Amino acid sequence: MDLYESLRCRYSVRRFEPRPVEEEKLQRLLEAARLAPSARNAQEWRFVIVRAPETRARLEQAAKGQAQVGEAPVVIAACAEHDGRTMTCGQPAYPIDVAIAVSQLTLAATAEGLGTCWIGRFDEAEAKAALGMPAEDGVRIVALLPLGYPAVSPPPRKVRLTLPEIVRYERW
Repeated sequence: MDLYESLRCRYSVRRFEPRPVEEEKLQRLLEAARLAPSARNAQEWRFVIVRAPETRARLEQAAKGQAQVGEAPVVIAACAEHDGRTMTCGQPAYPIDVAIAVSQLTLAATAEGLGTCWIGRFDEAEAKAALGMPAEDGVRIVALLPLGYPAVSPPPRKVRLTLPEIVRYERW
């Protein structure tokens, strides 16, 4: 699958088959994330790979009962080990850098026939406890990413705004 097909086919998967994700596929996804650009090349992203059912169940609880977190054979906690740096534009660097890496990972997953769902609704302290992470602010969980083979067909395509609705040239 080429990049543009991955972009068209990617969707948020909320039901997963129980079959395991092959290690070689997982490693290719992590490599796609590792190759992502980051501000000042700081590469602050860190990934915790969770396969153990009891840990996935705890993460499901932290994610306010979102079943796909416990159901997926793999959950990737997309984290940052950061120094609190703010970019010149005023934005904190780490959430943007992690988001870029996760985006690349999700597109690679689609190309591999796998599905993901970006989870941003979770209690970070509870998720950190489930993963044995330090409570300090310099280590953050940015997203939880259930990963596996989709159990259902893709939904109809979402309606997206047209380019003229979202693009301005030269000035706002």
